[in-house]
Amino acid sequence: MDKLVNCLYRRPDAITRLICFPWAGGGSLFNAKWGRLFDDSVEVYSLRLPGRESRSREPFPQSFDQLLDEITDVLLPLLYEKRFAFFGHSFGSFSSFATAVRLKEKHGLEPIHLFVSGASAPHSPLRYSSQKRSELSDEEFLKWMASTQGTPSELLQNKEAMQIFLPPLKADLKLVENFVYEKPPTPVLSCGLTCFDGTEDVPHDLTAWKDLTSGDFNIHMLPGGHFYLKESTNENSLVQYISRYIEASEIDYF
Repeated sequence: MDKLVNCLYRRPDAITRLICFPWAGGGSLFNAKWGRLFDDSVEVYSLRLPGRESRSREPFPQSFDQLLDEITDVLLPLLYEKRFAFFGHSFGSFSSFATAVRLKEKHGLEPIHLFVSGASAPHSPLRYSSQKRSELSDEEFLKWMASTQGTPSELLQNKEAMQIFLPPLKADLKLVENFVYEKPPTPVLSCGLTCFDGTEDVPHDLTAWKDLTSGDFNIHMLPGGHFYLKESTNENSLVQYISRYIEASEIDYF
């Protein structure tokens, strides 16, 4: 489990586990640090995907199914132990949703809440563009990254750093660009679903996420661009929102 899961703040008596799915090319550390921001009732797990951090020598997943196989195989015993919620940003929105659907369809398990961020619903036409970003040249790709305003310019100009950073980012983008999902005839989930997004990010089709669950649905906008969540004020707001929803579900649970 330790290969996939980064948990910096162990809370064996926690009522709920919050499992965080990284953005494209992202590691586990950002969300793993959230463990210090929640109270003792929540234990934060942050996923460490192949091809980065301590798993840098492992090959990247070649499909969403391959990625989901590992995530569900490793997490499944833990998910039977206690309640859990999912959070994912951008690429992590799709991987967390796909994991939730697989768990429900194959194992009868469902998160108490799904928190998605910075992404259109998987079935929205707004997701698709004529140019796949994973196929851009490195120069064009770096220009696009600069436009998202989430990566420091000094890092973008560091060729050695980019040689490490670009491969997992492009590999994840290729997965999500090939992830085709059609609108289901009926909602595939019954848990609550909350969307977060930055007010200055490119427009995302957030309302379409409501098609995917019969549970409560909410949207929260926070100031900033695609990586709005890196701002400490927004990070604290996110944690407060998530805590509130988890606490409300705990009241219903008991």
